Amino acid sequence: MGWRPRAGGQEPSARPLRTADLEQALALCAVDPVASVLAAVRLTDTAARMQFGAGGWGVFEGREMCALAWVGANVVPVSPTGRGLAALARSIAVHQRSFSSLVGDAPAVHTVWSHLAQAWPPPRQVRADQPSLTLTTDPAVAGDDAVRPALAAELDLVLPASVAMFTEEYGYSPLGSSGAYAARVRQLIAGGRTFVRVGRGPDGPRVEFKAEIGASALGVAQIQGVWTHPDLRGRGIGAAGTAAVARHAFALGARTVSLYVNDYNTGARAMYRRVGFDQVGSYATVVL
Repeated sequence: MGWRPRAGGQEPSARPLRTADLEQALALCAVDPVASVLAAVRLTDTAARMQFGAGGWGVFEGREMCALAWVGANVVPVSPTGRGLAALARSIAVHQRSFSSLVGDAPAVHTVWSHLAQAWPPPRQVRADQPSLTLTTDPAVAGDDAVRPALAAELDLVLPASVAMFTEEYGYSPLGSSGAYAARVRQLIAGGRTFVRVGRGPDGPRVEFKAEIGASALGVAQIQGVWTHPDLRGRGIGAAGTAAVARHAFALGARTVSLYVNDYNTGARAMYRRVGFDQVGSYATVVL
């Protein structure tokens, strides 16, 4: 697949985003804030130090931004119209040497990956269809009153649960020599964005349910990392816990609570339907 300009038009140009581009970048994300929340939250959090390799990368047709990506450990492309994604992929291929995943709105991810796949190593996994779900009203099931923000002192309880969730999801442990995963878990707890139900197991206290508000921007709070201890599954704990986290998100000011789930996870999808979530689109993830 070649790198050609659009018929009858000038080839879009890509460059690192600057602080002056933030308003236009967030306006582009706001066209579909549920699809773009992962990029929007990073742009908002790090606007003062945007640079390629650790920040935003935009594609412009004249002065109009038509596509962007958050580029760091993960790459999150955004293009509501589909324009500019080829130029975006080319810039990533030239400038970004490594990243762990390509994730976001499915059409954008698939288009960018169709270009990167020509030069990149085969991925570990491609999750081509991850239904994107939203809730804009009170959950349809009662929330679990025992679900609460995790405490800093509970890191040693939360980290094993987070590792178990990740390992079940991806088939390998996220722990490595860099300590980045543990640092992320600690950061979420410190920010009041990790929610847990703690009970007592055979060997002492343990996390029975956990989830995070992993991203929050443009009125959208995205729930991530939903996990119920294997010993307790099938008892409604996941539904009640998810409902409780959604209520926390609304209380914190979210207008929409979102999450995305693998299409083959029929049990989780049924549970989210019981809570009241509806599908509005699809995410995709390419794991490298």
